[in-house]
Amino acid sequence: MQQPRPVFRPPFRFPGRAPVGASLALGIDIGGTKVAAGVVDGAGIIGEELRRDTPGRDARAVEDVIVELVRELGSRHDIRSVGIGAAGWMDLDGGTVMFSPHLAWRNEPLRDNLEGLLNRPVTLANDADAAGWAEWRFGAGRGHNRLVCLTLGTGIGGAIVMDGRVERGSYGMAGEFGHQIIMPGGHRCECGNRGCWEQYASGNALGREARELARAKSPMAAELLAAVHGRARDITGNVVTELALAGEATSRELVEEVGDWLGLGIANLAAALDPALFVIGGGLSAAGELLLEPARRAYAKNLTGRGFRREASIVAAELGPAAGLIGAADLSRVRQSDRLGVRRGRAHGSRVPN
Repeated sequence: MQQPRPVFRPPFRFPGRAPVGASLALGIDIGGTKVAAGVVDGAGIIGEELRRDTPGRDARAVEDVIVELVRELGSRHDIRSVGIGAAGWMDLDGGTVMFSPHLAWRNEPLRDNLEGLLNRPVTLANDADAAGWAEWRFGAGRGHNRLVCLTLGTGIGGAIVMDGRVERGSYGMAGEFGHQIIMPGGHRCECGNRGCWEQYASGNALGREARELARAKSPMAAELLAAVHGRARDITGNVVTELALAGEATSRELVEEVGDWLGLGIANLAAALDPALFVIGGGLSAAGELLLEPARRAYAKNLTGRGFRREASIVAAELGPAAGLIGAADLSRVRQSDRLGVRRGRAHGSRVPN
């Protein structure tokens, strides 16, 4: 199946193909603990990558790190545009970070700040949107018109790619799937509600369930505790995943339970969005089929209209931790190409597509 023709919709214009002979772009992925930057070509290949520790919650300090990384990589590569992916909500124009959970950005005009410092065009994107775009362009989603990408880590990030565009909703907040309430009155979520999906189907949820089992002094948790030298507080989702992959029975059971919750939530998304593909990424996706197979079973069991409709595929992401960086760079490249096209169209008096 060929990739769809570009769809132009203001205010963001994210065409589905990079321009022929696309120049290098720089992608930056801002996380709670690290800032990763990489030079990315038109095929989604990273030429050089640098990392820095995230300097706490100080927004100005983070901007300084971004400038440092861009200048260092820019001294060795001909970088034409910069894309930044970060957790949080961006306005529809892509210029302002309305809210970021890891940093002190609140209604921050980040694009203008950085363009003034870098003298290069800058594009802002939600980190899950950037990862979803990368998987659609270069990874597991190639050839699909509609897909949903889920990133399972501390919480659940989400992205919707439809007919060659990232669907961001009316207010820039589409894709916050982790906060659909799946268990009314359930575990308290950081968002303030109870029973959000990410409290049951994320890396944090996996670690919490394992710690509760260990603190209850269950004999089933003996190997879990042995792996962390008896300190239940040190049991994380990554620890459980590694033990599950090594064949430890309790860890495999815990991962399967998370997979059940994952599949239930995916069935809900299928009822609303009906994509052909769900791409599962993020740290928890390292569990592979131990997670995905129970998710597929739970999805099929809970799917609306089961038996009378085609089922979506549920697959692992292909680009790994680099997806956000690659996607941010590519979004900056195609948006810059669109900006140039708009300016050239106006200069020649032609009609600009909407």
